[in-house]
Amino acid sequence: MAVLARRSPGSRRRMMSDINVVPYVDVMLVLVVILMVSAPFVNPSLVELPSVGKSTRAPDAPLEVIVKADGTLLLRDRAPGAASGGQAVPVELAQLLATVRERQRSKPDTPVVIAGDRKARYESVTKVMDALYKGNVRRVGLAVKPAE
Repeated sequence: MAVLARRSPGSRRRMMSDINVVPYVDVMLVLVVILMVSAPFVNPSLVELPSVGKSTRAPDAPLEVIVKADGTLLLRDRAPGAASGGQAVPVELAQLLATVRERQRSKPDTPVVIAGDRKARYESVTKVMDALYKGNVRRVGLAVKPAE
């Protein structure tokens, strides 16, 4: 004879509403360990910005390229005993690189400073910078007026 057990109406199976968070905690701890180990190997990218107050004095004896308001160029050699006597000599953009290289032949580290007139077009100044850059002139800077 078989006995059948009857379930009472209050003994039904209930849905489990608990969340097992142990696997999530394990994954988070692994991620934290990975970040802690890899953090010292990451180098932050630093950008050093120039400031006008840091370098208000012009370099000693530079070659000065003057860009006038009408776009004409003048070249002044500020070295003591220069052939031009420190006077600005007119020069064309096509001749500028050859003239700068000739003056830098004896001292290759002679700096070149571009002094643009306040009313000169930005395009004129960038053309001079581009010509010097393409000619592999190493030390090129812009002349600035210190803030008062």
